[in-house]
Amino acid sequence: MTRTRWTIALAGLALILALANWHIAQKRAVIADGQVLLLKLRPADPRSLLQGDYMALALDDAAMPSATVIQGLPYRGTVIVALDENRVGRYARLDDGSPLQNGELRVQYRRHGDWSGHRLDYGAQSFFFQEEDGPRYESARYAMLRVAEDGGTVLTDLAGEDRTAIKPSAD
Repeated sequence: MTRTRWTIALAGLALILALANWHIAQKRAVIADGQVLLLKLRPADPRSLLQGDYMALALDDAAMPSATVIQGLPYRGTVIVALDENRVGRYARLDDGSPLQNGELRVQYRRHGDWSGHRLDYGAQSFFFQEEDGPRYESARYAMLRVAEDGGTVLTDLAGEDRTAIKPSAD
């Protein structure tokens, strides 16, 4: 390889690494400063032979608009979620750009459709855990997310009925 090709290859690699680190820094900022949002889960199949142990995050219907509303939504957008006194979120309304009321969060979504119909994804569809921790997460009832100002989310934990984070075994 000529010197120019090496320079271009190294510059490309440096750019890729810089972008990856910038994305990681953004997610860490959301985890550190984002508001806590709990979304109630409904039962889903928690196993995958190819991917390992994980829990598919099927959100409760209270976190979703009606099926007819979801069908008409664009692929990406934001909705408003109302928080109760325990920070459990319920779908409140579509985001029309109006200011948020007390106890509301703007949350980004992606619309997905499959054999069971259309649903919204608020940032995470599954939670991976180590094999021996499977029984610990069977009691999960809530997805615990951190929400940024712009509505971006990061899944941080799963929580039990008491709405406290379930921690993995300390091995």
